[in-house]
Amino acid sequence: MSFNDDEPIVAPQDDSGEISRPFVAGKTQARIFNKTKAPLEESEFKVMLELTGAGSSKNRPGVDLVTVLDVSKSMRGNKLAKLKIAMQFVIKKLSPIDRLSVVTFAGNSRRLCPLRQITETSQAEIEKMVNALVTVGNTNITAGLQTGLKVLNDRNLTSGRVVGIMLMSDGDQNAGCNAADVHIGDVPVHTFGFGADHDPRVLKAITDNSVGGTFSDVQNQNNLSIAFSQCLAGLLTVVVQDLKLTVTREEDESTIQNVYAGDYPFEDNDDADDSISVTILFGDLYDKEVRKVLVELLLPAVKIRRGADILKITYTYSTGEGKLFEATPLTVTVSRVRESGEPQREEVMIEEKRLQTAQMMKEARIMADNKKLVDARMKIVQAENSLQDLDDDSNLLIKMLKSELQQLKKLLKCQEIYEKQGRPFALSSETSHERQRFASRGDDVENLRLFATPRMDNYLQQAKLFDEDPSKPLPTVDDDVKQEIAANPLSFVVGALSYYIQTAIQSLKSIENLLDSGR
Repeated sequence: MSFNDDEPIVAPQDDSGEISRPFVAGKTQARIFNKTKAPLEESEFKVMLELTGAGSSKNRPGVDLVTVLDVSKSMRGNKLAKLKIAMQFVIKKLSPIDRLSVVTFAGNSRRLCPLRQITETSQAEIEKMVNALVTVGNTNITAGLQTGLKVLNDRNLTSGRVVGIMLMSDGDQNAGCNAADVHIGDVPVHTFGFGADHDPRVLKAITDNSVGGTFSDVQNQNNLSIAFSQCLAGLLTVVVQDLKLTVTREEDESTIQNVYAGDYPFEDNDDADDSISVTILFGDLYDKEVRKVLVELLLPAVKIRRGADILKITYTYSTGEGKLFEATPLTVTVSRVRESGEPQREEVMIEEKRLQTAQMMKEARIMADNKKLVDARMKIVQAENSLQDLDDDSNLLIKMLKSELQQLKKLLKCQEIYEKQGRPFALSSETSHERQRFASRGDDVENLRLFATPRMDNYLQQAKLFDEDPSKPLPTVDDDVKQEIAANPLSFVVGALSYYIQTAIQSLKSIENLLDSGR
């Protein structure tokens, strides 16, 4: 059966008379952090790159979203009721440029509706379908996932669309094949483990097989609307797609030793000895979302003091209009001097601590999986002690890392608590750090906000109120955009202006280098 019956997008009538021409440049802002000096002798050198989604979601691309929902027998009662409320939040927040398909699974899967354009009529009809859901049968996650993927892969309208799958399950897969073995491709799949009996390893594996997906651990049934809202906030604020970053060594001036960017796909262009360049494929980037890349270089020994270009940085992305944008290349330049007592940049040290902390939490999780809880707790204590070295309680990231470690340590008290709560929390934490993207976990969702964006913070409050009383009016996504523009009227031009200023500065530096070389 083919699912090529997706509805076309019928553009709503615009009587404002405004013609919108969104800026393409500057939708991603690049910043570079490194020391300005390096010694004459051979030395290691670190550069941190920071890419931030910039711009307004006023001209965002439309979303094609498929929700894949577990309706097995274990979902009966309050779980199903909470699922219906969480789905109502999603349905009400989508707009006419978006499309939604609902897939359910138990022993088998069922597509309740094709990708439908969101209108007042379709919203009411989809809500009616969701409210009529009943529980039955086993848990065949594979069937649900494969059907969700087929809905997206069989579409007629694909150009410039943001795609995503939100898959929720509350139990072990006890029917069908292993969902961890399903080939996913380029579709971000965001999974949600609901309640205390889901299998986090399978749900984490599904997201690992996708680009940009996350695994959220929703132990508290009252937090499902919040978890769905955070994922939706990202999908509704995609500012660029197919984001690619390339770092290239400068011949005879540097060697690339390591590049740390999480578990995103990468392409390594190397010769017999070392990497010439490394390209990271980030996929979609949300507004105000950040990707940090740490590059470790080896600088060769030089004989005299001089300036040196040591790294070239390029990045490209596409927009909702399907346009490919190639940013002006950036160059990292340092002064080679006899002695350099310059301290490392604080931003670089903090990112190193985040990477180290995430790795130590992963090691603790593996120890706990092997029933070595004492060793796991000791590893968490080591991570806590390591964070004390920075002595910067004013830094929000460090505060949240400490909170994350404290929560995980509590869940390592005994094997039973770890199996039910600790492992899901740890795996959700891993996917969040690996993707540098927010994932809900733990009961303290309001304070553990690593990688959260402003829209996610806004939707957190909206989802809390909606879960308490779904009958109250919910702001539309257009209302959200208007609120953001009112708070920052120049948001849609700031990114472009910053980009052109940065390009001008880079050109001036190039001219200065040419003049210096001619002296």
